Amino acid sequence: MKKLVQLTLFTVIAFCSFSQYQIGHTTITFNDPARTGGFGSGGGSGRQIQTEIYYPATTAGENTAVASGDFPIIVFGHGFAMSWDAYTNIWEHYASKGYILAFPRTEGSLFPAPSHGDFGLDINIVETRMQAEDVLATSLFYQKINGNSALMGHSMGGGATILAASTNTSIKAIVGLAPAETNPSAIAAASNVTVPAIIFSGGQDGVTPPDEHHIPIYDGLSSACKTFVNIVGGAHCYFANTNFNCDFGEATTSTGISITRADQQTRTYSILDSWLAYQLKNDNAAWTTFQISLNASPSTLITETTCSFAGLAEGSDVEIMLSPNPTNSIISFVNESNENIEISILNASGQLLAKKEVQNQVDFTQFESGIYFLQMNGKTYKIIKE
Repeated sequence: MKKLVQLTLFTVIAFCSFSQYQIGHTTITFNDPARTGGFGSGGGSGRQIQTEIYYPATTAGENTAVASGDFPIIVFGHGFAMSWDAYTNIWEHYASKGYILAFPRTEGSLFPAPSHGDFGLDINIVETRMQAEDVLATSLFYQKINGNSALMGHSMGGGATILAASTNTSIKAIVGLAPAETNPSAIAAASNVTVPAIIFSGGQDGVTPPDEHHIPIYDGLSSACKTFVNIVGGAHCYFANTNFNCDFGEATTSTGISITRADQQTRTYSILDSWLAYQLKNDNAAWTTFQISLNASPSTLITETTCSFAGLAEGSDVEIMLSPNPTNSIISFVNESNENIEISILNASGQLLAKKEVQNQVDFTQFESGIYFLQMNGKTYKIIKE
């Protein structure tokens, strides 16, 4: 893994959006006729995969109508000896923002030990079957799914997400929250994952120490666009709500946790909200917000990304190369069109500081030292003022 750079970050107003949708809930038991076991009943012969589904609804409640529009799917894998309801924070946050979240309940026991391989297969079955609900006329989700899916998981479920993604060719992205090494190996399977990926890690996680779990998984990913976020002072279990089994394990292994559960979840959302909006809702503006969020978040994070932030807009006939950067005064660039370009300068919090037309130079003399973002022709550039 490349050396991580610690950044002191600030609040991004863009993430303080209000919830848009009420939340509905339904339960579907899917089945895999090729296997046995699982959890639940009523899904047919074979392996039962009872799945709790939370979705944008017209009114809150059980089996209420899905809200107007179509929505992406997130299939979520729970942690070791944790149940789906430990992640109320996840579905309350994202179902209200226009995502359908599906939580398979298999492999949740402490004894016998869960099968990581089966859990990965279950996650893929749920993703495939949820997409099929869009064309099933009798389904609650008929013509309500936009065709985009992500796999997301915590701890054991994060590792199982890697196992699932290594053989799934239909998903758009994956999210790992403190992903754990598994058997079969998630670290080894990561090399077969090529979709955009984001890995979150609590810096003080003693349950799945980052150096042994999160970082090797991240390093192993073959994704051209992947991002690692280390929440300084963060914990393993704080990505979820309070859970006895997880919290007990954390109490015996993790030391030096210096933030609250609420703080850790807020920091996670401050990065993940815009990332998901871009990957699953095709929101190009969210990609700019994501770029800013990596440098302007509620607290101190350590981040690394291999993603390219150039070329956010198509059709530009201006080739721009900025120099010098860092700068203490003037940024110059080649403008092949020789026409004035409208530019915007934003601070690290995403606030607009200036908007004007320039031809081939931008003057940063009036600004204090720090990180800024220069927007022109639909592209965003990070500028360091010395």
